[in-house]
Amino acid sequence: MNLWRFTVVALLCGSGLVHAQEKGNHFLNTLHGAFRVSICQYNGTTLLSEQAFQDGQLHTAGSDWRLKIEASPGDNGVMDVTAVCKLERGSATQSAVKLSIDFGHWSDQHYVLVPASVYNGNRYRSIGNGYNPDYPRDMYYNPTVPLTISNNPRFSTEKGQPSTIALQTGNAATPAVCFYAPEEKKGFILLTTQQTVVGNSGMTLTENAAKDSCSLSLTAPAMRKLAAGFGDFHASGDHAPDWKVGDEVTLHFRMYVLNDVAGIPGLLQRFLQVRKDLSGPNAPRNILPMSKLLQSATDICKGNFIEVKTGAYYKPENNNDFQLGWVSGMINTYPMLALNEEKERIRVGRELDFIVEKLQGKSGYFYGGITADGVLRPEKMSPAFPEPQAMVRKNGDVLFWMMKHLLLLKAQGYSQMIKPAWETAARRLAGAFAATWTKHGEFGQYVAPATGEIAVYNSTAGAIVPAGLLMASHYFHVKAWTEIAEKASAFYYLRDVAKQGLTGGDCGDISQDANSESAFGFLESVMAMYNYSGQQRWIKMAETQAALCATWVLSYDPVFPSGSAIHQLNSHMAGAVWASIQNKHAAPGICTSSGDALFKLFRATGNKLYADLIRDIQHAHAEAVNMPGHLTTNNLIGSSMERIQPSDAEGKESIGNFINTRNSWTETAGMLMALEIPGIYINTDKKEIYTFDHVTAKVESADQSQIIISVTNPTSYNASVSIMAENSRQAGIPLAYTAFLNWPHVAVNAGQTVKFLVTPKGKVIVQ
Repeated sequence: MNLWRFTVVALLCGSGLVHAQEKGNHFLNTLHGAFRVSICQYNGTTLLSEQAFQDGQLHTAGSDWRLKIEASPGDNGVMDVTAVCKLERGSATQSAVKLSIDFGHWSDQHYVLVPASVYNGNRYRSIGNGYNPDYPRDMYYNPTVPLTISNNPRFSTEKGQPSTIALQTGNAATPAVCFYAPEEKKGFILLTTQQTVVGNSGMTLTENAAKDSCSLSLTAPAMRKLAAGFGDFHASGDHAPDWKVGDEVTLHFRMYVLNDVAGIPGLLQRFLQVRKDLSGPNAPRNILPMSKLLQSATDICKGNFIEVKTGAYYKPENNNDFQLGWVSGMINTYPMLALNEEKERIRVGRELDFIVEKLQGKSGYFYGGITADGVLRPEKMSPAFPEPQAMVRKNGDVLFWMMKHLLLLKAQGYSQMIKPAWETAARRLAGAFAATWTKHGEFGQYVAPATGEIAVYNSTAGAIVPAGLLMASHYFHVKAWTEIAEKASAFYYLRDVAKQGLTGGDCGDISQDANSESAFGFLESVMAMYNYSGQQRWIKMAETQAALCATWVLSYDPVFPSGSAIHQLNSHMAGAVWASIQNKHAAPGICTSSGDALFKLFRATGNKLYADLIRDIQHAHAEAVNMPGHLTTNNLIGSSMERIQPSDAEGKESIGNFINTRNSWTETAGMLMALEIPGIYINTDKKEIYTFDHVTAKVESADQSQIIISVTNPTSYNASVSIMAENSRQAGIPLAYTAFLNWPHVAVNAGQTVKFLVTPKGKVIVQ
């Protein structure tokens, strides 16, 4: 049912407001929640007074206020609330509207989520006061190390300590606050709008010292004393407006009360379903065909192949030093290999030679980087422990992408090019991971490549390792690695996803903070388990994991400041992917992946929410690409950078402004999406099409023998659109990693409409 069209709405003020509050309190009764609305007066960000409305009215020495509330009945566990606050007499200085919901029967065991900002209340040990803090000595070679995060907004871990999490809507991928109460198996989701007429709203959670009550407040505007930065805090500069007679502010939000929730996974899956309900569907723009994006980005990568003292490789970033995996090397080689050009194939082979010869340690693990002069680059070191360390994440990437390279070469018909040294290196790395799991029952966050020992434990840094192990198991016919991949996937799902509602710690510039990269990396692993086994239990886990991934992705098109670069370009940024709870910004793409696991999950389930998610990510990426008439980086054509900033974590002046540089990982993510996500997907049985590329497509006619589809290219670039067509039986077969090689392409010039037909078995014929 469309709640907006069919709900019965009551307009409440005066004595009716009491009824409204009773209705709201009744709606929240099972969660022990109660409403109150007040006016707060400030001096800067210092609260001077807070006065609550009584029966819809508030009288102060110099002003009269009126409150009106519209509320839906709350059927089916959903209630919409619109609160209108108006100054009817006098004036008021530096005043804000505050709507609070006070929850009793609270517990520090409640799971609290603010998408992209707070996971499990961020109720973890915190270190440092800035970006990428050093680890204390007790975190090294310590199997019992607790999950440790940077200095982020968080609930206190100490008994008897009250705590407050103060955010503004721009801090969240979706302006929402969610929680799960495990003792009662109930959940709560509040969605609100980004702004009112006075700017972005505030979202504040205040937990008392006994941790048995919590107040959730929406304020118009946001009134934080401190704003969160990248692992630190700074003066927010928030300012409440002055009011004159007739001024009014409207707060609008929607609440969901969830009963009999199947744990944190149940809350996450419900959030995925409703995340766009209040903002409505977003409107991705078709501006840059995926084929043009691929051509532009690969042209950049081609120009970045260098020969230096230590070896030959594609420059990972903006200098000549080499970084392996994560945001850099041996991932950007994959789309270059997929071009199927002899020159680039030889170059990719030279980089693989260099990586295997220069970066693999005695244990089988790889070091994370090396300078152009050949000096190994250790990671996250402590003076107390001199043995060089490397990221588990980077090693997971090496195994996963090494296997993909080998599979791609075979699928392209170049098996003879595969060197025994490459296979030996991959096998040794898989063996190192297997040995670590057998000894420790986890993969850790940092390892010592010389010894194979875990240097820093905990986190989900090994998120993508099961996928790599599984691929290696089948490639090298080592059954034991499949068993380890299964155990590791189940372990990380239970410990991190189901019990904590987060994954984290696999970035080289954060602590063990929750982040998006591990979320998408683990989705890759869970879908790999399904890909090789066909077992539906992995699909169920993948659906929860995809829902967790969605919490990191902008669900709506934010309003950016007038005059900012994004505003001037009219860019629609729904789909930008937030980095981590420390690095409070969104980025164009998944670091570093096409997100094709989402597409595979869409095929396996038919749930279009997964297709919508990857489509949004791809379109937000295109909005950040530097092209003629659409300048973002002021750098190379086809370049992009990692900042799409809706928050004031880097200062208010940074909101909506690009950074004039380039990041090769965002360009790589774009290339991978252009390759591994079809431009148009067609289910021939259902006569349904889903368009991912920057074109429009529709079914012109259909019968038992064929479907005729027309495709229109509204962009200013010629497009070569990849088509994947299949019937429902074929859709039930897991998709091979190299399936994109077999997708036909339809040429559609700028402004042109082309028709093609598809047979029931998925053959594409251009008319």
